[in-house]
Amino acid sequence: MGRMDQRIAIVTGAGRGIGRGIAEKLAAEGATVVATDVDETTAKDTAAPLGGDALGLAADVADRESVDAMVAAVREHFGRIDVLVNNAGWDKVGPFVDSDPADWDKIIRINLYGVLHTAKAVLPIMAEQGAGRVVNLASDAGRVGSSGEAVYSAAKGGVIAFTKTAAREMARHQIAVNCVCPGPTDTALFASVTEDNPKLRDALTKAIPLRRLAQPTDLANAVAFLASDEAAYITGQTLSVSGGLSMS
Repeated sequence: MGRMDQRIAIVTGAGRGIGRGIAEKLAAEGATVVATDVDETTAKDTAAPLGGDALGLAADVADRESVDAMVAAVREHFGRIDVLVNNAGWDKVGPFVDSDPADWDKIIRINLYGVLHTAKAVLPIMAEQGAGRVVNLASDAGRVGSSGEAVYSAAKGGVIAFTKTAAREMARHQIAVNCVCPGPTDTALFASVTEDNPKLRDALTKAIPLRRLAQPTDLANAVAFLASDEAAYITGQTLSVSGGLSMS
C-alpha cells in the first residue's frame, strides 16, 4: 500500500525536471497522476511510463482558460482532485536594471498567476470534497533573494505569501496548503542557465553545505510527504530543500 493510494494528483510543469520527478514519485506512492505541461508531448512522455490511469495533458498555467479546461477535464474523467502540485515555472536571468519589462510579464504570469489560476479552479472542488492537499513550488529566491532573479524572486515571494493565506482560508475545509522552496537543482533548466558560466555551477556547489546540487528526487520526496496524510497537521508552511544553502 502506498501513501497516495486512491489519490488523484495534478502536477503542473511535469514534462521535465523537478515536475517529472514529482510525478514519478507520486505515482510510485500509488497516486493516479495527471501530468500537465505547456508542451503536451512532454506531458504525455511523463505520464506514459507511470501506468495506471495516468494522463498527460496540455495546460498553459499563464492562461486561465487553458487551466480551467484542464481542471474540468480531470474532474470529468476522475470525479475528484485530491492533490495539486504547482510546479510550473520560468525565469530569464540577468540584472534587473537591464531587464525587459515584457519578460517581467511572462515571469509573473507563469510563476505567480499560474498558481492563482490553478488554485482558483481546484480549491472549490477540494472544498466540496472536504479534503485536499496543495503543494506550491516557490524558491529560496523568494525568501532570501537571488542575484539576477529580481522579478522571479518577487513572483516566488508572492507564491509564499499566497500559500500562507490560502492555508488560513481553506483550513476549515481540511485542505492543507504548503510551499516547497528548491535550492539550485540539477535540471536541464539549470544547465541552460549555467552553460555559459561553468564556474557558477562550481561556486554554487561549494556554497551548499551538503556540497551537491539538489536532484529532482530530493524535491519530489518533500512534496510527496506534504501531499500525504503523514503531513495532515502541517499547513501554511514553507520548507526549503536546499542542502542547507539557506537556513531559517
